[in-house]
Amino acid sequence: MVSSGAIQIPSRLPLLLTHEGVLLPGSTVRFSVDSPRNMHLVRERLLKGTSLKSTIIGVIPNTRDPEHDTDDLPTLHKIGTAGIAVQVVGSNWPKPHYTLLITGLCRFSVSSLLKERPFVLAEVKQLDQLERYTTPQRDATATDDGELGELSEKFYQAAVQLLGMLDMSVPVVAKFRRLLDSLPRETLPDVVASMIRTSNKEKLQVLDALSLEERFKKALPMLTRQIEGLKLLQKTRKMSPDNEKRVLVRKGTVFPGRQFNLDEEDEDDDGDDTAALERKVHGANMPEAALKICLKELKRLKKMPQSMPEYALTRNYLDLMVELPWSKSTKDCLDIRAARTLLDNDHYAMDKLKRRVLEYLAVRQLKTSLKGPILCFVGPPGVGKTSVGRSIARTLGREFHRIALGGVCDQSDIRGHRRTYVGSMPGRIINGLKTVGVNNPVFLLDEVDKLGKSLQGDPAAALLEVLDPEQNHSFTDHYLNVAFDLSQVLFIATANTTATIPPALLDRMEVLEVPGYTQEEKVEIAHRHLIPNQLEQHGLTPQQLHIPQSTTPDIISRYTREAGVRSLERKIGAICRAVAVKVAEGHTLTKTETLTPENSKQHGGEGLNLPSAFFPSWSGVSADMLHLYKAAPPELPIVIDHIALKDILGPPVFEMEVSERLTLPGVALGLAWTPLGGEIMFVEASRMEGEGQLTLTGQLGDVMKESAHLAISWLRANAKTYQLTNMVGGSDPLEGTDIHLHFPAGAVTKDGPSAGVTIVTCLASLFSGRLVRSDVAMTGEITLRGLVLPVGGIKDKVLAAHRAGVKRVILPKRNEKDLEELPANVRANLDFITATNLGEVLNASFDGGFPGVSGTRAHPQLTSKL
Repeated sequence: MVSSGAIQIPSRLPLLLTHEGVLLPGSTVRFSVDSPRNMHLVRERLLKGTSLKSTIIGVIPNTRDPEHDTDDLPTLHKIGTAGIAVQVVGSNWPKPHYTLLITGLCRFSVSSLLKERPFVLAEVKQLDQLERYTTPQRDATATDDGELGELSEKFYQAAVQLLGMLDMSVPVVAKFRRLLDSLPRETLPDVVASMIRTSNKEKLQVLDALSLEERFKKALPMLTRQIEGLKLLQKTRKMSPDNEKRVLVRKGTVFPGRQFNLDEEDEDDDGDDTAALERKVHGANMPEAALKICLKELKRLKKMPQSMPEYALTRNYLDLMVELPWSKSTKDCLDIRAARTLLDNDHYAMDKLKRRVLEYLAVRQLKTSLKGPILCFVGPPGVGKTSVGRSIARTLGREFHRIALGGVCDQSDIRGHRRTYVGSMPGRIINGLKTVGVNNPVFLLDEVDKLGKSLQGDPAAALLEVLDPEQNHSFTDHYLNVAFDLSQVLFIATANTTATIPPALLDRMEVLEVPGYTQEEKVEIAHRHLIPNQLEQHGLTPQQLHIPQSTTPDIISRYTREAGVRSLERKIGAICRAVAVKVAEGHTLTKTETLTPENSKQHGGEGLNLPSAFFPSWSGVSADMLHLYKAAPPELPIVIDHIALKDILGPPVFEMEVSERLTLPGVALGLAWTPLGGEIMFVEASRMEGEGQLTLTGQLGDVMKESAHLAISWLRANAKTYQLTNMVGGSDPLEGTDIHLHFPAGAVTKDGPSAGVTIVTCLASLFSGRLVRSDVAMTGEITLRGLVLPVGGIKDKVLAAHRAGVKRVILPKRNEKDLEELPANVRANLDFITATNLGEVLNASFDGGFPGVSGTRAHPQLTSKL
């Protein structure tokens, strides 16, 4: 062997303590450095050093995890490897650390430790030399006599056999083959052991082998085991040797832990994958047009290298096409009686919605090919539109999928992106079908009235094809670019109002109004659903908390004023939390005790200030029953009465203020509709000396301003008939008079065509000096000739009047048909007056009628030829 010199390492070396990985002489390994000792070593020696010697460090296995580095130095391995740091890379994510690329030079043993902080510095003794050879010396090694020569030759032949089982066209394999011919025999066991798949424990055995003969004996079984494993893998997979070589090198079976950059593609693995994908395409039972496109894309995929970005696009597209439920569907449950029972158990009231679902089931029984209807539930928040959609899916036995459309302003969310760039994806409709796995689910399009519009298109326009029964059998998503049949999907849209839904989209849906609940319905819903659910959520039982039927109306009328039941549920939850505190503190009573205000404080009565919050009346309990209670005294439930209600929820938020505010002339009560349900609306007017000006306040829209001007004009034109005067006694009500018309709650925007009759009544009260009846509310639009025109939202408005305690409601005559939708108890509690002209409105609004009304019915100006 011809040597050009040997490398001598310094006698003092800083030690890098490694927890994972073993560095052998002749090998190159990456180490991650994040412990305090190792970080100091890198900063003070490797980054600040300028000479070659400063980059030589000792790498020694550490028995403790460097992340848990403490002041106590762990037990070090007796043998280490001197190495040269050829690369240092620093990073701050996810925490500060360095990555070192170190090449092993030779073995050393630790003689003594010179210091432990800030990094370990040791006196070392070099155990072997790493010589540089310039020419291959394989022939010389082969001629050596003795056992060492035989071991060396046997090891060399095994290494050649291993490389022969791999593909020589792979650059790393060819490089290793050339390196094998030029390596001296001293380094051969270390280099091969570091490259084949071995554990750290086995590498430590090679590191500890100081004699060359022992090193060959330790490494040879590892090499033989690797060869036998490759043979078994080839036989098991029944692959050709060339393909198997490439798979093993690419997957790291032969060279684990080393990062190779292979330019060649794994053709066999890719071939198996595409073959499986092709079988899936044929088994997806997709239409002919979709199958034709999939086969075309599959053909392109086979010719495409995996490094191309378009490969992933095409593969994702084919995976989606295979996963779509082209012909998978669920069988509908068509038992009408069972469906009726399920809907009644899940939801109280909502008769119109339940009837429509049962109609669909009945027709489905008679005709199995019925297309799915497009329903739109319109109503205020909290009435159960979304939950009834989920119940419909359970009734039909179908899958349910909800798509939230609130705030969506990109048409690609509906129709998908075109496959022209990385990151394109299908729309929410196709994604939903992929999620549920069937082609006939129930799709709930939630908040369809809150769709937006932007530069990315109009999603409401994209929904036109989805929600059109004549078009959605061939819905085309931009990503798929193939028609998909949506005709079996049952679409249910929800909205708070139809005003913001485009007319073209609204025309494609069957609108079902979901009005707010009456007080009686809310009481029933609370005791059937809300209270049991809240008790379960708060870990309480009916034996611990009791909310009687007489208390629930107080919660509804005094603490909530809404069309739905969400606030009611929150108030019940607040009651449950307050009671949960008492139960957790152990403030409970038994029926054996005498319940008096005097002894209630010792049982926690001071928490609610009155014992009535805890103790029901036991006056009807017999002596025998009390005897039984003494034998096994149960806990008394905490009963919530009106006093406990005030203690828990505070003072009432809403009061019956209608009669209190109608105590002066110039005040009338109107009815308004909002997306949150019906509401009562006060209209106030006052007059003062002036020049006949009209002032409007209350943040009004253009329509309500026009209604106010119409009311003034009609009253001025009919002032003599109705005996209306101004402040100076003239016939014109506005002569020398300024009018201020105000709508309270000025922070709330108000607009709509239903306040005309209320403004007329308010001004007529002001000009006549008479009080409007305190139990009257009204709605309706007016014309300049005094006709009362119909308006919408009658049911919500009447329910609002009923909640406010109003006894008489004045409606347009042409809205009389809308009263049939009202519950029977509401119709029985209210007196409805239908009017065709303003004279009838005024006559019904004042006690004893209004002057001049009797002669106005046949007045020529009220005659209409419409």
